[in-house]
Amino acid sequence: MSTIRLALQKKGRLSEKSLELLKSCGIKISNGDRTLKTQSSNFPIEILFLRDDDIPQYVEQGIADLGILGQNEVWEKNKKVEEILALGFAGCRMSIAVPKELDYPGLSYFNNKRIATSYPGILAKYLTDNGINAELEEIGGSVEIATGIGLADGIFDIVSTGSTLLMNGLKEVETVVKSEAVLISNPNLSSDKTALL
Repeated sequence: MSTIRLALQKKGRLSEKSLELLKSCGIKISNGDRTLKTQSSNFPIEILFLRDDDIPQYVEQGIADLGILGQNEVWEKNKKVEEILALGFAGCRMSIAVPKELDYPGLSYFNNKRIATSYPGILAKYLTDNGINAELEEIGGSVEIATGIGLADGIFDIVSTGSTLLMNGLKEVETVVKSEAVLISNPNLSSDKTALL
C-alpha cells in the first residue's frame, strides 16, 4: 500500500493549525519537539516538518506529495504545484507600508524609490502590472526596520493585525494580495496517492 508524504511548516501558528486539522480528520501523529519526520499510527501518511519557503520545491520535486503552507509562499516560489484546497486559516494580507508621518500620494510615490521585502517575486509583478519602476531591496526578515535605518522608502510584507507596523512607525497604504493556508499537491500524483488524498 502507498504512503503519502505531507510537508508541514516545522514551527509557528500555521504549523499548529495544520496539526489541529490533521487531528480533526482523525489522523494520529506524534511529534517530539525536534522530530523532522513522523508517521501516522492510523493512516498511511508520513509528515515532514520543513521551512515553509522550502515546501513548494519539495512538492514540485516529488520528495513530498502534498504540502500545507501560506499561498504567499506558493506564489513567491512559483513552482509547478497544484493548489488543491484553501483551508480557511492563517489568513493575512500582503501590503505596502510607509513611515506613518508621510503624506502618501498614491502608488506613483514609489517610482524611482526603494522598497524592502522578503517577497520580491510577488511585489515585482504587482509593481510591473501597475507601471511602477521601483528598486527592490530583498531582505530575509525584520523588514519593518528598513525605513527607519534608511535602507528603503517603504516595505512590503505580511500583515495580520497591523500592530507590528504601528510599533515600527509605519502605516499600511496598499494591500497587494490576501493569503491563507492552502493544501498543495505534486501535479503527478499516482492514482494510489490521489485516492489517499
